[in-house]
Amino acid sequence: MSDPAAPTRINLLDLDRVGMENFFEHTLGEKRFRAHQVMKWIYHRYVTAFEDMTDLGKVLREKLAQHAEVVPPNILLDKPSSDGTHKWLLGMDGKNAIEAVYIPDKGRGTLCVSSQVGCGLNCQFCSTATQGFNRNLSSAEIIGQCWVAARHLGNVPHHQRRLTNVVMMGMGEPLLNFDNVVRAMSVMRDDNGFGLANKRVTLSTAGLVPMIDRLAEESDVSLAVSLHAPNDELRTELVPLNKKYPIAELMASCVRYALRKKRQSITFEYTLMKGVNDQPEHARQLAKVMRKFSNAVQYADAAKVNLIPFNPFPGTRFERTEESEVRAFQKILLDAQVLTMVRRTRGDDIDAACGQLKGQVVDRTRRQADFKRLQNGLPDHAAA
Repeated sequence: MSDPAAPTRINLLDLDRVGMENFFEHTLGEKRFRAHQVMKWIYHRYVTAFEDMTDLGKVLREKLAQHAEVVPPNILLDKPSSDGTHKWLLGMDGKNAIEAVYIPDKGRGTLCVSSQVGCGLNCQFCSTATQGFNRNLSSAEIIGQCWVAARHLGNVPHHQRRLTNVVMMGMGEPLLNFDNVVRAMSVMRDDNGFGLANKRVTLSTAGLVPMIDRLAEESDVSLAVSLHAPNDELRTELVPLNKKYPIAELMASCVRYALRKKRQSITFEYTLMKGVNDQPEHARQLAKVMRKFSNAVQYADAAKVNLIPFNPFPGTRFERTEESEVRAFQKILLDAQVLTMVRRTRGDDIDAACGQLKGQVVDRTRRQADFKRLQNGLPDHAAA
């Protein structure tokens, strides 16, 4: 049994540079530059044991051992793909688990990071939505995903590193865990942390308008918006949050974000589902939405559309759009002068869609049980 009188130790992964400096100065009575030394040990050399931090004095190492710890997430499952994609299932407290996915590409390596255990927004085409919402991740659990991936990829000089980008596009809605996400993104961009440029850290949101405005004030990262439909009727069906923040309000907040960030483009994510949102008329409607946005911010390439082939998962009613139809959809947008890319499907052999791996390993929510009953034609909350 643990000693209830023992002092609580703080996980240093929970602190950004300011928090670390305050901890060293006010809790340990040390100079602030010691915080920078320890951050470099943690994030540049992946050292978690204070006794191995050799440029710290013995007394300081003893203080750290008494008041602090460095505890990254526990790796439950490590799945490499044949195409270079790599996926980790990471254990949190109890039976909770989340996913992080590393995607290498030409000259870059992107890590997709989760912000919550599950998700409560219930987007109809998302595997994570079938698992319900459990809780927010701490800053330590968020930045810990980067730490696990970076350590796996190897300790190399910054100009040679394989982890070049981070996207908050994993499990959960990042803006519903605002403070912890912003603190973790600060470490991602700190030279004593992972040293990523602001534009190489991207937050993806389903469209919480007030929090987009707050993000514009408090952080300097790239923004991606999960749009997935060009009109309110369809988007409300696919993304229920649209009922509270319809497309007009969402796009207005994106205009404000772009104007505040001085010519920074915003990526609009659009998952194509066969016969649902992939018709030529949908493409023409989407082009109008994008042109209106670009006209409002008044600079070229203000909007980038990222077309995403749907990732099927067990029990879903949606299907992936055929490649020829994806290209036809893209052509309509390109002909309308909308910068449009198609995301390559990666990691199919390791269930690379968000939530798929967790769904296979950890199945503990009521919504998942309800989802399975619906697949078998039973009513919601029917007796098993």
